[in-house]
Amino acid sequence: MDAANKNQSITVGKSILVPSVQELAKGSLAKVPERYVQINQNPSIIQADNDLQVPIINFEKLINKDGFELEKFHSACQDWGFFQLINHGIDTSLLEKFKLETDEFFNMPVEEKKKYWQTPGEVEGFGQAFVVSEEQKLDWADIFFLTTLPKHQRKPNLLPMLPLPYRDTMENYSIQLPNLDMKLLDCMSKALKIDTERMTEMFGDHKGAHQSLRMNYYPPCPQPEKVIGLTPHSDAVALTILLQFNEVEGLQIQKDGKWVPINPLPNAFVVNIGDILEIMSNGIYKSILHRSVVNETREIISVAAFHSPAFDKDIGPIPSLITPNTPARFKRVSYTNYLKGLFTRALDGKSYLDVMRINEQDA
Repeated sequence: MDAANKNQSITVGKSILVPSVQELAKGSLAKVPERYVQINQNPSIIQADNDLQVPIINFEKLINKDGFELEKFHSACQDWGFFQLINHGIDTSLLEKFKLETDEFFNMPVEEKKKYWQTPGEVEGFGQAFVVSEEQKLDWADIFFLTTLPKHQRKPNLLPMLPLPYRDTMENYSIQLPNLDMKLLDCMSKALKIDTERMTEMFGDHKGAHQSLRMNYYPPCPQPEKVIGLTPHSDAVALTILLQFNEVEGLQIQKDGKWVPINPLPNAFVVNIGDILEIMSNGIYKSILHRSVVNETREIISVAAFHSPAFDKDIGPIPSLITPNTPARFKRVSYTNYLKGLFTRALDGKSYLDVMRINEQDA
């Protein structure tokens, strides 16, 4: 990034403005409006298998070079793309404070929320993402999405203008996560047997690595079987660290053709591999389809922290993982162009990652 742009935020996408689902749900709805009805996403079509459980990784053991835990971690990244992370070292009092103040933020009067609403041509703020047409079906959710790091890429009307003490709490939360993120990436380097400098070069915070937060609010719904909270997709980032606010099941991941619910553990994070790490690992680690379903009587709230390279980085398979037996499976592209392509599309499974694949005839 040149000096002229150093202190400017960057816009890589936009989303069509939509009404607040939270406000809609406050009415006495007997049925949901047609634009939210997504019968093809009906959670009852594919039953979850209660015998399948997402792996649980003990972070303390992992960073203390426990060989068994590293092997378990590697297997989780390969076979599941998701795991719950316990003993992660982030103060539980901060997590509880962040949960409480995020709940209060979503419950502000709508007139106050309008200060932070999306504007035309932007994807950050209150609203929804990946809405690219007026006819598109909508998720049963409101989100608040914003860039948190690096600081010079923040939108001046969002995090810097949040009410206190929420602004300080979010700041504290956001600056603690990169350290956790880098330690997980370092463990991935060890498991993949690659030079740890590769990850540091791509994601070290001193290099301007990108972090954004997405606060998700899924209101109660009178017909939960007819809507989807979050459309099935994989995350077009490197790593996602999710904080779930209560023990209401909402998040589901696809495993062996079945939807597996994640039962959130107290004070644990749910961590998942994003498309960028699938690209960098040349397909060894997998980004996995996941979705959120909603509840008839209870709200569901979560915060996803997305971690990605700096905008001026190129993404592609790590050279040492390309061999005659394992040729490059993905193209190399600048991260900025990758994001610009992403936000021109509606969410649709792993379709955007498929754009990055090298077809055999292209090799």
